[in-house]
Amino acid sequence: MRKLTLIVALALVAAGTAKATAAVRIRNDSGGQIGKYIHRFEHLRSAGEQVIVDGDCLSACTLVLGIIPDGHLCVTPRARFGFHLAWKPGFLGIPVANQAGTRALWKRYPKKIRRWIATQGGLSGGLIYLSGAPLRALYPSCR
Repeated sequence: MRKLTLIVALALVAAGTAKATAAVRIRNDSGGQIGKYIHRFEHLRSAGEQVIVDGDCLSACTLVLGIIPDGHLCVTPRARFGFHLAWKPGFLGIPVANQAGTRALWKRYPKKIRRWIATQGGLSGGLIYLSGAPLRALYPSCR
């Protein structure tokens, strides 16, 4: 009887400490500083979180494609990724290309994304968008 009580107690403790995960949903994210996104997505990856892209994921947000494993990432019909060169504020705050930032982005993108970007003419100052059927050919749809 003591063993049964101990087993039930341990099961209750384990159930109480089990992590309840909910998927992280990305919507209308216009990006920002690359380092913050790397940190955020690496944290989600290490926690084993499922990430659903359900709207715009632009600029540094696109790092999700290279940091979150394929099995933990899905896209909805509203998902749209926007890619461009990294930039930093220059004289009077005017954006100038940031080669180191662009290399950091490029290095983290998976090969399938680098290939797709190359077919679009490469990264530039303007956004190039990946959505619809071309996106669904690369990433699974969310269920």
